[in-house]
Amino acid sequence: MNNIQIYINGLGNVSPQKTIDAKHFLDEPLSYETNRLKSIDPGYKEFIPVELIRRMGRIIKMSVTASKICLEDAGRVHTDGTLLPPEAIITGTGLGCLEDTEKFLASMINNKEEFLTPTSFIQSTHNTVAGQIALLLKCHGYNFTFVHRGFSFESALLDALIQLRMGEFSNLLVGGSDEITSNSFAIMDRMGHWKQKPIQSLTLLYDSQRGTIAGEGASFFFLQNVKNERTRAEIKGLSTLLHPSSISEITEKCLEFLTSNSLTPGDIGLVIPGLNGDPRFDRVYHDFIADIFPRTPIACFKHLCGEYHTATAFALWMATMILNKQSVPLVIRWKSEVSFPLNNILIYNHYRNMEHSFILVARA
Repeated sequence: MNNIQIYINGLGNVSPQKTIDAKHFLDEPLSYETNRLKSIDPGYKEFIPVELIRRMGRIIKMSVTASKICLEDAGRVHTDGTLLPPEAIITGTGLGCLEDTEKFLASMINNKEEFLTPTSFIQSTHNTVAGQIALLLKCHGYNFTFVHRGFSFESALLDALIQLRMGEFSNLLVGGSDEITSNSFAIMDRMGHWKQKPIQSLTLLYDSQRGTIAGEGASFFFLQNVKNERTRAEIKGLSTLLHPSSISEITEKCLEFLTSNSLTPGDIGLVIPGLNGDPRFDRVYHDFIADIFPRTPIACFKHLCGEYHTATAFALWMATMILNKQSVPLVIRWKSEVSFPLNNILIYNHYRNMEHSFILVARA
């Protein structure tokens, strides 16, 4: 079962960068003077029926769009232009549909809990994203949403790998999405999560203020257990670690993970850590890199998308594009020149030093 290979055969990404068109890979990076990055809204009318757009929250619109772009990229298009649905849909989200949750709570307060419209309540649940995608694609199969804080996307991806390796499905759609609202930004700001002053986002990793910049986005992947002409990369494995007590525990976990995939640190051509410009948490990455990958090229991603619970979905999109195009854009290079051909990429992320994860992606 473990010998079954899993391939990424389609991508879709809505983010604060120009990631809608997979033909262009961060060749025109956008820099913002802010401490909150907002995803670029594409032309939603191209992907969602007009009568539904006004009733959808931003996270739903972003996710539906990213999922449809992903399926189009995978070639899942009928001759009449409609999309062929996947056999299953699995999503991960840290905070879910915040905008609709806030609308419902505000309505409840303003109307003194009377005469409430049910729409915002219905769309405030975390699994609304997966449900809306399934309704629009007419997918009647397995539909599951994971809400595990910093492990939300990793849990969804792990479930997808298990389902494919067990032979339950031959293909599925997996994604991670989160949104940031003004209220949630303010609440997390009081908790010390964000930079106190706006900065140029592309200089995030060199800013010494405590905190990072808030982000959001929706990234989706079409996974199959067969390789075809649209294959972009292979997912080799995934490992997670909760509340490690020391750097040595993290490095031991990483080495175990690499060994289980018959690899050594020397086989990794590029490491993508979740550096986010907060000195309190970036030291974990610096110590980890110094221990295992002191001479390995490094690429970063949170200066492009910001920090959020499912940011590793953006990192997986980036790693997949790197392997497929065999190119590392200058905007993400942080340390050392990359040698080509590039065969293995390790993504290492942690959310506030609590949920740690490793994702191994390989050239297909």
